Amino acid sequence: MLLDSASLYFRAYYGVPDSVRSPAGEPVNAVRGLLDFIARLVQDHHPDQLVACMDADWRPQWRVDLVPSYKTHRLAEAAVDGEEEIPDTLAPQVPVIEQVLDALGIAKVGSPGFEADDVIGTLTARAEGPVQIVTGDRDLFQLVDDARRVEVLYPVKGMGNLQRTDDALLLEKYGVRGAQYADMAALRGDPSDGLPGVKGIGEKTAAQLINEYGDLAGIRAAAHDSRSRLTPARRKNIIEGAAYLDVAPTVVRVAADAPLPAFDPALPREPLDPMTLEELSARWGLGHSLERVLAVLAG
Repeated sequence: MLLDSASLYFRAYYGVPDSVRSPAGEPVNAVRGLLDFIARLVQDHHPDQLVACMDADWRPQWRVDLVPSYKTHRLAEAAVDGEEEIPDTLAPQVPVIEQVLDALGIAKVGSPGFEADDVIGTLTARAEGPVQIVTGDRDLFQLVDDARRVEVLYPVKGMGNLQRTDDALLLEKYGVRGAQYADMAALRGDPSDGLPGVKGIGEKTAAQLINEYGDLAGIRAAAHDSRSRLTPARRKNIIEGAAYLDVAPTVVRVAADAPLPAFDPALPREPLDPMTLEELSARWGLGHSLERVLAVLAG
């Protein structure tokens, strides 16, 4: 089980009221919410391995070099060092989350110059058994692969209502399989990631084109083929989008070869550092949320 950690703690932050506070009065809603998520996930799905995948770089320069608008709107207005804009009461909770995961002994993995998505993509590529990816980010649907038993658990409403996303569901909802999802995403673009897409091509049209011409390369070839059934306007837009389409697939596709440190993915049955965990629990008032995680891990 691979956790898209930032996606989940943002979701916890907005889903748990900020009246959930430490003994000193600081908000700990993201910390406790994430612990509740982990307890529910382990209880419901019984993974043998659990990895919290982290953003070592939320906006890698190599992606920005290819598409300069990539995630530009998420930059903090006052930031001078390319920091992501994070709510004032969430930012101080992130180090606490990391400390708690470390003390629990839950593997926490990032890779310099890569996003958590790329860590997930790399671990999925390496996996020999089934993989469950837990994320609120649809970009990771591109990793769904029924043959390799890779599915995405996508929160519809909290961790109690997860959409088990496989190829059949993607075909039903989007008209493409997991292996085709990145091409569709590149064509349609994604305003939330600063990807413009190709003019006049939305999600449904992108899926139709992929099904008719196979993949992005086939679609681009059809645009240059006077015998293809593309309308003149669509042909023109695809050809004019050539510079974007040259680079978009590299930006959209998650890496499968991010360099990762050595780590132990095994689900811990008891905390790695119980003394530190006790101190963190007292300092931040983690209470029942931490107790639930410990009880579920102990099995």
